[in-house]
Amino acid sequence: MPTTPRRPAPPAKLRTPQGSSPGTALRATQEVMRGRGRADAVAVRLGVGLRDARIAAAMTQAEAADRARISQARWSELERGLGANAPIEVWALVAAAVGVQLAAFLEQVSGAGLPRDMEHLRRQSAVIDRAAAGGWSPAPEMPVSRGGSGRVIDVFLTRACRREAAVVEVWDLLLDMGAAFRSFDDKLEAVRTRLPGWTVSGAWVLRGTRRNRGLVVELAPLVAARFPGDGRAWLAALDQPTSALPPGAALLWTDAAAAALAPWRRPGRINRGAPRS
Repeated sequence: MPTTPRRPAPPAKLRTPQGSSPGTALRATQEVMRGRGRADAVAVRLGVGLRDARIAAAMTQAEAADRARISQARWSELERGLGANAPIEVWALVAAAVGVQLAAFLEQVSGAGLPRDMEHLRRQSAVIDRAAAGGWSPAPEMPVSRGGSGRVIDVFLTRACRREAAVVEVWDLLLDMGAAFRSFDDKLEAVRTRLPGWTVSGAWVLRGTRRNRGLVVELAPLVAARFPGDGRAWLAALDQPTSALPPGAALLWTDAAAAALAPWRRPGRINRGAPRS
């Protein structure tokens, strides 16, 4: 006797827990969307790190993928930030294939959790706090415009008594250094146009991660050409009202906690009195 095919079960609906308000389901959905967005952002960061580690290991994607026992196409997806749905085991395997180790942690999140850009905000705050001693007036997230394109300066500092202005850009993760350089130049030029006759200079404040330090070491000649300013003189200008702002742009480091600023030490130069970077 033929049996009647069983109908597939209807998809489960998101139900409101008993005793809760109708808005609970909406909040749950919003939390899911935020979680997925965070997963995508983490996948992009992991992909950048994976690519950097593979290049440092002098391996092609095909070689690394073969070592991790995945396809080259899948490896390419991971490097391009498309690995939000990849199991943790896969990320651990591809990391091991290029000689690095997957590390992860959970940030504590509550109803009053930290902003997503907290690391960036901490470094902005560190710059503003340091510049207060030198008599600078800070303007975080300062909008500028040049050629009809809107841009924002992370920390814009002015010292009217000396007719000085500083464009400070804070970087946690550099994904496109060329684009970052061009954006920096545009902001400097916009400020010079706005404040004729003033000394206008700029600095990058770079988070002192292993990746960022390795990138600066590898591209030291390029970095030195783009940042000819003396970092120690820059810090002195932030600290002391009578110290002039150096005209050349400088590169500064922050530690992991964003509690301290230190100058970048150029290759071949001896800075005996400067903190090691």
